[in-house]
Amino acid sequence: MADFDANATKADLERRMKGAVETLRNDLGGLRTGRASTTLLDPVQVEVYGANMPLNQVATVTAPEPRMLSVQVWDRSNVQPVEKAIRSAGLGLNPVTEGQTLRLPIPDLTEERRKELAKLATQYAEKARIAIRNVRRDGNDGLKTAEKKGQISQDEQKRLEGEVQKLTDKAIAEVDATATAKEKEILGK
Repeated sequence: MADFDANATKADLERRMKGAVETLRNDLGGLRTGRASTTLLDPVQVEVYGANMPLNQVATVTAPEPRMLSVQVWDRSNVQPVEKAIRSAGLGLNPVTEGQTLRLPIPDLTEERRKELAKLATQYAEKARIAIRNVRRDGNDGLKTAEKKGQISQDEQKRLEGEVQKLTDKAIAEVDATATAKEKEILGK
């Protein structure tokens, strides 16, 4: 009976579910809401020194004003590649270069674009819910296997499945709350 460790299994499932929620938060952080957020530039890759590097490895990104991002490029020779990378990232931003600093005014979002972004936020949330349900399925499959092998009793299996469901419900509630907050932010409510 010593082969099955319910606490380790539960901790692993919880860790994986938290990972799905964190991934959702990162994905939503990249969505533009009309307010300047340094995470907006996280997906930008800059071609410098013969390699593609994340923007945050060649410059410092700050949000000095609610509708402005500032990118301080560390090496003067990288200003042009950084500007090019931001323009071609499909974020709808037009950098204004001042020496080694690029200023990025954040334009207002159109109603249509807000709706598209809200839809995208909903899709990200659904991906996170699916990931969490897959973790639940893995956990329940593990419990069934342990019960078949005689490592846990049938009653213990049912009790642990209940705990797995509680973890799932908690994680999905977190996903829903995060997504709803982001949608309200995007739609300006």
